[in-house]
Amino acid sequence: MPRKIQKTNPIKRPPQNGPLGKIKLAEAMRQLLENKDFYSLSTDEIASTAGINEALIYRYFGDKRGLLHHVLEDYLEEAYERIIDDLKGVKGSIRRLEIIIKDTFNIYSSQHVFAKIILVEVRNFPGYFESDTFQLVKQYAKLLLNNIREGVDAGEIRDDIPPEAIRNMIIGGIEHLMLPSLFFGREVKPEEFSRCFFEVILNGIVNKKKIDVIQLKNKGAVTK
Repeated sequence: MPRKIQKTNPIKRPPQNGPLGKIKLAEAMRQLLENKDFYSLSTDEIASTAGINEALIYRYFGDKRGLLHHVLEDYLEEAYERIIDDLKGVKGSIRRLEIIIKDTFNIYSSQHVFAKIILVEVRNFPGYFESDTFQLVKQYAKLLLNNIREGVDAGEIRDDIPPEAIRNMIIGGIEHLMLPSLFFGREVKPEEFSRCFFEVILNGIVNKKKIDVIQLKNKGAVTK
């Protein structure tokens, strides 16, 4: 029987702080990226959509890419806070891993522009991996890695697979499942995706020896 995964609230709209012109430019970028790719956008088009002077792009963000990173940072901060909030009070690395995976699928599927920026648009520029924005991405990766390490230490997760490899496979697997929706408009079913994906991961990394012992103890076949 499939494992039940805790339901979570949909991600909120990214917070909008700062001067009105800055907020309007960020909103214009989000709006335009719904149907266009980043490289096809001009600063003039962004400013026109926002209804403000083009010069404000350079004043607030330095350039068009700076604006893109600003929008991504808003999404990343909100997504990370959402995951942290859903993990509060949750015991056990496997259960926490389940929530992280489910939240990631839900966030990507409910925020098309966020998924598009982080999975496609920013990665075409090498400087992204040295940016402050990428440090926020690494924060998520660190959260995932620490949870896996805790599971290994607790005996819940196998210790013969490097935690970094497990983390990379989880992140890469989620991204691979999401890309067809971005490139081909295919339907995303976050509940189904997260359930199936978690089952595959669980069957690969769980410490079956410990689980078998627990099951035998429950049946009275093993004594202290």
